[in-house]
Amino acid sequence: MKRHAPATERNREPLLAVLREVLPASGTVLEIASGTGQHAVWFSRALPHLTWQPTDMDADALESIEAWREAEALPNLLPPRRLDASAESWPETRADAILNVNMIHISPWSACEGLMRGAGRVLPPGGLLVMYGPYFVEGRETAPSNLEFDASLRDRNPAWGVRTLEAVTAEAARHGLERERVVDMPSNNLTVVFRKARPSVAPH
Repeated sequence: MKRHAPATERNREPLLAVLREVLPASGTVLEIASGTGQHAVWFSRALPHLTWQPTDMDADALESIEAWREAEALPNLLPPRRLDASAESWPETRADAILNVNMIHISPWSACEGLMRGAGRVLPPGGLLVMYGPYFVEGRETAPSNLEFDASLRDRNPAWGVRTLEAVTAEAARHGLERERVVDMPSNNLTVVFRKARPSVAPH
């Protein structure tokens, strides 16, 4: 059964504009926590040169993703796979880029740690991890809506909450991922682009 998330409809155009700029000309994009599947359909249709692999750990989400995939019949959209970002191993062992939208604030910090660990493992040197969502940024005034959102998340689950960009960046760095770009998005969200470091070449 196809599920709909209003936020997905709102953020897909601004996010697509960034993806068009940063994603590679070919290869496979691994989407972690695909949710309803609306993004997977939208992006795979808009970016036909890329193969799109949606994933989620929730059975209802996987069912929704598959319903969207069957309805659209896009040749570059693969069947969804169950993937827990926080797991020590993933069913996917390689991807040219990873997309993660609106996950790390509605999951324990271990999910962010697992995402970075997995990205460091499956991305090739130069591969990208693109993340979208709300962040607190040191030195920048926090929007009241983000403070309210953070409080509501922590009321629902004390392990949830809006993360600081600095903490996420530090966790990425532990797994060889360098923050390359931060893009301001609508509704006080950010798109953050990390690139897996290329091995340094020793001088002759």
